[in-house]
Amino acid sequence: MATVLQDIVEGKIDFEGQVLAETLTRNVLIGSTTASFILGFIAQSLRVTFSVLGACVALLYLFVVPPWPFYRKHPVKWLPAQKVAKTG
Repeated sequence: MATVLQDIVEGKIDFEGQVLAETLTRNVLIGSTTASFILGFIAQSLRVTFSVLGACVALLYLFVVPPWPFYRKHPVKWLPAQKVAKTG
């Protein structure tokens, strides 16, 4: 139980997962901003505009912030440490 909680809190994702999260964030924010502006313009209401944008940002938060398994599909494989010969 403690290791599961620790994995959730640490939020480890790989580099490909970071790129995916950044791309997802950028695309969803652009799309939701456009959609909220259009819906608010049609309804002639700033409340609709900010409600739609807030709902989209809240959903985006649920998809981007937790370290979901699809953000860890490409783990980094580090090279083993090399021994350095001492001179002198």
